[in-house]
Amino acid sequence: MDTGDCANKSFPRLFAHLALASAVVFMTFGVLAEPKPKGYEYYLTGNAVDAVLPQRPPSPSTLLMGGGPDVDAAFKWMIQKAGGGDFVVIRVRGADGYNQYVYDMGGIDSIETLVIKTREAASDPFVLDRIKKAEILFIAGGDQSDYINLWKGTALETAINELIGRNAPIGGTSAGLAVLGQFDFVALNGTVYSDDALADPYNRRMTLDREFLTAPGLNGVIADAHLDTRDRMGRLLTFLARTIQDQWVSVESARGIGLDVETALAIDNGIAIRLGVGSAYFLRPTIAPTVCQSGQPLTFRNVMVDRLSGSGSFHLGQWTSPGNGTTRYDLSAETGVLVSSQLGGGIY
Repeated sequence: MDTGDCANKSFPRLFAHLALASAVVFMTFGVLAEPKPKGYEYYLTGNAVDAVLPQRPPSPSTLLMGGGPDVDAAFKWMIQKAGGGDFVVIRVRGADGYNQYVYDMGGIDSIETLVIKTREAASDPFVLDRIKKAEILFIAGGDQSDYINLWKGTALETAINELIGRNAPIGGTSAGLAVLGQFDFVALNGTVYSDDALADPYNRRMTLDREFLTAPGLNGVIADAHLDTRDRMGRLLTFLARTIQDQWVSVESARGIGLDVETALAIDNGIAIRLGVGSAYFLRPTIAPTVCQSGQPLTFRNVMVDRLSGSGSFHLGQWTSPGNGTTRYDLSAETGVLVSSQLGGGIY
């Protein structure tokens, strides 16, 4: 027998077994060694040590921003209300775009951005610790359906409500604004346009939700941003009609707030002032919708609108502006078409 030939046949087989065994070991240890995704990203600018302020703010405050270019004065207002400390931004997408911009305004110890991308991350101890130690909280723009799907009913929601209870200023822009009222348009099936909302208040894109978060001063309120540039007055009126028709709120308590782009509404202890370049709109119904049904155009008459465009204030508790600081007019939906009492029929 040629032992060399036998050896030549055995070596390849032996090498194959060793290679297979090595691959199994490598794959096994590779799986075990692979870090589990955290589901969040964290960015810090400034001091990493937690700031401890001598006292909490004496009154609750809310900042609503209407999207588009950010309003510098709005962030400075939040910082002033908090008395400094740690400014925390939360979002589902994006990165640390606010960090240097806000930090350079001064008056804060640090700014942190948390990109919270999963429901698991919304209960992560580190994430919750950063929220609980914040002096200011701001919800960035994006897609409000993400905030509802990933954050509602989690420990993050509880932590935010605890911040509100401590009078920490809370704010949001665009999608962040949309989730701060007691009632929210949540865009679960995408956005809805005014014409479609007015034509059918129950079309599939009219997805509303309630009581995820309710920022101070916003009981009974549904809010909307980009009002002027995206012509959203019609859909805001329809949102308001739906909250009444669905018996979420009485006619007497239902409220709507709309903001133009590059505009903010700063609310301190229920008193609101406007910051930025556009207008804020305050809607209050006087009667229930006449027709608010699936497949039928909306008829909803005599909704009182107060437009705040100057330096006046608006008292949310009384739903009025002292000293006639607003322009007041009536707005109605007549079989899906908006009709205004303003000279020339303007709805804004």
